[in-house]
Amino acid sequence: MTGSEILLAEPRGFCAGVDRAIEIVERALTKFGAPIYVRHEIVHNTFVVNDLKAKGAIFIEELSDVPPGATLIFSAHGVSKAVQADAQARGFQVFDATCPLVTKVHVEVAKLHKEGYEFIMIGHKGHPEVEGTMGQLDSGIHLVEDVADVAHVQPHQTAKLALVTQTTLSMDDASEIAAAVKARFPMVREPKQQDICYATQNRQDAIKVMSPQVDVVIVVGSPTSSNSNRLREVAHKLGTASYMVDNAGEIQPQWLEGCTRVGLTAGASAPDVLVQAVIARLRELGAVSVRKMDGVVETVKFPLPKGLKADAS
Repeated sequence: MTGSEILLAEPRGFCAGVDRAIEIVERALTKFGAPIYVRHEIVHNTFVVNDLKAKGAIFIEELSDVPPGATLIFSAHGVSKAVQADAQARGFQVFDATCPLVTKVHVEVAKLHKEGYEFIMIGHKGHPEVEGTMGQLDSGIHLVEDVADVAHVQPHQTAKLALVTQTTLSMDDASEIAAAVKARFPMVREPKQQDICYATQNRQDAIKVMSPQVDVVIVVGSPTSSNSNRLREVAHKLGTASYMVDNAGEIQPQWLEGCTRVGLTAGASAPDVLVQAVIARLRELGAVSVRKMDGVVETVKFPLPKGLKADAS
């Protein structure tokens, strides 16, 4: 790839929800001192999690692993009602780092449930965001992962049925599954604004513009990151060789053989320091220039929870 160019996707990397979640942990550490307990990885990125561990955050899955009276933070993916109740019963000081766009889905589910609705949720089984959203209710949410699943859904009634989605899906996959749901349940109520978050959408749109212009796409993101995996899939479906790396050390020189232009992006939970390290590694392997694509400028910012705002620290 000697003499090749790096094309940098715009936007890429951190979104407002991730920025906010990391800031919540850092402010809690500053204000209350280590250790601060975090239920599940705050965001799905190895580097971020290890950085916060080094500062004194302890990541747990079970609330029974948190000592009485401790400060606990819920991850950006959101939690079920049962987890919220358990944390309250145990008397922890809780700060909720759930992304406001995920909370929006939770609020909609609670509101429509009161009106007698059942739900079909498009998402990935076992993903913490899906567990959190489905856990807003005791029953009446049916998960579909693909078009084939739609045929097997058995709601108790179809007059009041609403559709919700995980916020970090592929827009194309989600709309294909949603179309199958509508074909089977024509009365289904769709979200007023689609649930897939602005950052997921913007990063996928950028990949669609970039992929045809490059020989290979590299996505910086951790294996557990849903939105990062979707970015790699979007490029792959467009016929461009695509790879996902957790860090610069994972780049295989053979991926780049004969390439004159390399596309580079990062998932919404991947920090820019990792992107810069990948650029440095690509330069070592023969890249000579970096060009930024034109793209959407993101200005979204979410407020911090009470008790952690700047004036309170």
